[in-house]
Order: sequence, then C-alpha cells, then structure tokens
Amino acid sequence: MTEERREKLHFLYLNMGHFLDHLFMLIFATAAALVLVNDWGMSYSELIPYATPGFIAFAAFTIPAGWLADRWSRESMMCVFFVGIGASSMLTSLAQSPLQIATGLFAIGLFASIYHPVGIAMVLEGQKKTGLRVASNGVWGNMGVAVAALLTGWLIDHSGWRAAFVAPGLFSVLLGLSYIRWVRHFSPSRPMPARPSPGSPPQNRASVTAAPELKKLLIRVLPIVLITTACGGVVFQSTTFALPRVLLEKGGDSALTASMLGWIAFVIFAIGSAGQLVVGYLVDRGRIRNVFVGVALLQILFFFVTSGVEGVWVPFLAAGFMLAAFGQIPINDVLVGKVASSEWRSRILALRYSLTLSAMALSVPLIAWIAANHGLSHLFLVLGSLAVVIMLAAAFLPENV
Repeated sequence: MTEERREKLHFLYLNMGHFLDHLFMLIFATAAALVLVNDWGMSYSELIPYATPGFIAFAAFTIPAGWLADRWSRESMMCVFFVGIGASSMLTSLAQSPLQIATGLFAIGLFASIYHPVGIAMVLEGQKKTGLRVASNGVWGNMGVAVAALLTGWLIDHSGWRAAFVAPGLFSVLLGLSYIRWVRHFSPSRPMPARPSPGSPPQNRASVTAAPELKKLLIRVLPIVLITTACGGVVFQSTTFALPRVLLEKGGDSALTASMLGWIAFVIFAIGSAGQLVVGYLVDRGRIRNVFVGVALLQILFFFVTSGVEGVWVPFLAAGFMLAAFGQIPINDVLVGKVASSEWRSRILALRYSLTLSAMALSVPLIAWIAANHGLSHLFLVLGSLAVVIMLAAAFLPENV
C-alpha cells in the first residue's frame, strides 16, 4: 500500500469515527422526543435530564483521553473508541428504566470522549493548511448528527427504539476490529521527538527564536478560544439536541411520524454541514478573525428571528441557524493548530473539548428548564445572547491570525 493511499484510508477511518461519535450522543435525543415520553409516561422536560450523565462523561474524560493518547498511542486509543462506544450502545438497548438508560449513556459518553482530543489531533498532524481538512472531518461529524435523527426515526418506526442503539453499536464494533487490523499491519510508526538534554546546543536556531513569539500568540489567543468554545458548546448542543422537539413544537405539525421528522432534521443538518466547508475554505485563504465575526453575526440574526416565529418558516430558519452554528466548529481547531506545537496539541485540544463538552452537558438541563418554564422560543433568545459574546470575543483576535 502506498503512503498516499494509506493516508487516505486512515483519514477515512478518522472521519467515520467523528461520524459515529456524534451519532451515538444524539440517539437518545430523538428517541426521548418521539417514543420514550409515551412508553415511560414522562414529560419531555422530565426525561431528557437523564442524558446529562452521558454528556458529563463526554466532557470529564476528554482531558485524560488526550493525556493518555500523548503518552501511549493515538492509534490504540482510537481502537478503544470504536469498540468501546459500540459495545456501550448495544448494552444501553437493554435498559428498562430511565436510571438504567442514564447508566448506558454514561458509558457511551465515556468512550465518546476519546475522539476529539485524539482524532482531531491526528487530522491536524503534519498538515500545513488545516482549514479545509478540519472542515471536511467536521462535516462527517455533522452528518453523524443528521443521521442520528434520520436513522433513529426510521428504526423506531420499523423495529423500535432499542434497535436504534443496537444497529450502530454493532457497526462500530465491526469497524473497530477492522481498524485494529489496519493499525497492526499498515499504520506507520510515529516516534515522539527526542527531548534535548540539559545544556545541549539548540538544533534549530530559527525555531528557538520563534518559540517566544509563538508562546505570546498562544497566551493571547487561548482565552479567546476558551470563551468562544464554551459559548459555542451551548449553541451547538442546544440546537442539535433540541431540533426534533423544536420542529414538533414550533413547526406546528403534530402529525409528523418519526421517519418524517428524521428526514426533515437530516436535510437541515446536511445544509448546516455546508457551512463548515465554506468556513474551512475561507480560513485557509483569509483572516480568521473576519470569518469568525461574520459567522457570529449570522448566528445572532437567525437565533433572534427564530425566537419570534412559528409555523412553516421554522424549518427554513432552522437551516439558517444550523448553517451558522456548524460553521463555527472548525475555526477554533484551526486556531489551535496554528498556535500550539505538535507535542502539546492533543492536550490543548483536550482542554478545549473538555470545556466544549462541559458546556454541552449543562445545555441539557438548561433546555429542560426552559422548555418546562418558558417554552422553546426563549431558548433562542439565550442562544442569540451567547452569539453576541462569541462575536465580541472573536473581534479581539490578532489581525495576523
């Protein structure tokens, strides 16, 4: 196998991992909105907090996963990801109560936490221009979000909600076994660079001269990355998790079947994915600050307009705010790739995604509280306010980034 073909195959595995990562985290969102509220005799606002342990695990284990990948092996951690998340999903299908399903979702979140600090670091590794590559990988993640609603809806209509956990779980385990074989036979070894001994002369004077400047840039950019990461995590999770319910509640068509709702959500998420590709193209060719501010302005516009609209226009506005919400995703990863050295990249990405996923975990009880006390229109007022914070933070990025 040639080096080029091996790299393409590995990139495909990484993309499939991102697809599955987001798919597994949103199976419950569709199942809860459509079936479990009736099967278990609970309201939507009572049921969805049981997803919180999964999202807490998704966040809490991100930093340990990044640390272990840097110390052990990124490829081996990806093997654990594929097999572990698939097996956990199949076990979750056996749940007989909300507490049991929360336990299964915790296990899914634990293994899901591996992907972002490990897989994204591998996507960035050895690349000069990362915008479009990160965006392409991000589209696979977004399509996992989209297919979660579509596949879950279809399986619910034809085989029940348990099959929605079993089918992708089995696929992930089989894919993981295939990846293990690939790692054993085709993966190139990647030894860590040797550290210079104390007192040894610098091997590359230019890199030593550039190091303080890179450190200054990191110190300036990292707080902006963390602020926009936290706000963006709430925006992303709230829009993706609540979309099926938003379409039912604000769209005004209570006669939608699970499959119909899944198709509508799939189309909306697919449109949103295009935003990542556009943004990835732009950040490779222009100033990241200008692109970031523009994306935040689109979020502000669509969120505030959606808060006051109901009926047939809701799916169209949803496509607009998903386009803007997904468009933000690759920007922070590209920033990390620009300002962080390779040996620290997994850990910085782990910090970023730990914050993102912590914000995502908090979004679930936030959605439940807003839905129970104010209605989902108020959710978009909150999201619009967070988009204002993102825009202001992005405006402080250095001009040369």
